[in-house]
Amino acid sequence: MDTTCPNCERDSLQGFYHVSGVPVHTVLLMPSRDEAIHYPRGDIELGWCTTCGFISNVAFDKRLLSYSSRYEETQSCSETFGDFHRSLCDRLIKRYQLRAKRIIEIGSGKGEFISQLCERGENSGMAFDPAYVEGRVSKDAAKHVTFVTDFYSERYGRLQADLILCKMTLEHIPDTGTFIKMLRRNIHSQDTGVFFQVPDATRILNAGAFWDIYYEHCAYFTPDSLAHVFQQSGFDVEDVYRDYDGQYLMIHARPARRQIGELFCPVASIDMKAAIDLFISHVKRARATWRNRIAEKYGQDRRIALWGGGSKAVAFVNTLSLNEEIEQIVDINPHKHGTFLPGTGHPIVPPKALQEARPDLIIIMNPVYQQEINQALTELGVKAELAVLH
Repeated sequence: MDTTCPNCERDSLQGFYHVSGVPVHTVLLMPSRDEAIHYPRGDIELGWCTTCGFISNVAFDKRLLSYSSRYEETQSCSETFGDFHRSLCDRLIKRYQLRAKRIIEIGSGKGEFISQLCERGENSGMAFDPAYVEGRVSKDAAKHVTFVTDFYSERYGRLQADLILCKMTLEHIPDTGTFIKMLRRNIHSQDTGVFFQVPDATRILNAGAFWDIYYEHCAYFTPDSLAHVFQQSGFDVEDVYRDYDGQYLMIHARPARRQIGELFCPVASIDMKAAIDLFISHVKRARATWRNRIAEKYGQDRRIALWGGGSKAVAFVNTLSLNEEIEQIVDINPHKHGTFLPGTGHPIVPPKALQEARPDLIIIMNPVYQQEINQALTELGVKAELAVLH
């Protein structure tokens, strides 16, 4: 394997986790079961950097990916996620005094967040994402934003902003060090604020959460490695913290006004070697536990459904090689209804389908939505045993 860390560029990567033949896309809409089953696959070979703590899929091949209008990443259908977005929006407006300012969002998805930022703060924005779909935000909200169906790169360096934000995108970029250095070169003013949000690899390691490891995510950050790549690329790191029930890492930075010195990271560093060893042990146990539990229910002719038709479900069923054991995948996003889960071809259905299916066991893919799901099940009159991935 290539041992060069794409985050700090040191020859420091050590392999520790492998999964073969997983779907290269997890939230690309699959209109037929046949396409879902036969969609291209790739391997995951994770290595961790003994220098900066970064985790990379060294087997990643970006040529296999196809980000387009079929890419359905939005979580905005959830009230829980909507509350989080509104809170984050208010915090960013307050922190960066975003009133009549200019904002750039990298990896804006369907544009919900930057539209909200611009509408509530009377700001103007420019959003970059090849998966943008016109009409997914209201005309009033969208009129403040120019959408560019392209990847952000050095070609857009002429465009300046008071805030550059990037949520849940950096983990999709293999050469993280190269990308953050490019971003720094593109910024002309030291007053420009920078905000990034990525999944927290520390939680994945501690929980042995194999369902949070999938092909599209080729980069996994701890607080240390996230702060490291920004500081070595010419930024002053102002804050690094966790949010959304500890699932996300958030970083605030600005172009550096001084030479790079000691690595700044206000979140306590972790012993990566110990965390990796713990992850390996937890994954082995978690896989066996879930396989046995599902096999037992299936052997008793119990009907099993998963709630959450996103990346976690794809990783969960494909890593465990689940097929007929799972009857259906439930998701509240109407754009997913009638499509099929990549890799296994399980049908994705709306919650109301449970009234007819009456599953005996529902496995919830993300604990942050448990209360919302409980309320939905009560309203549907569906009673089932619930199990939650943590």
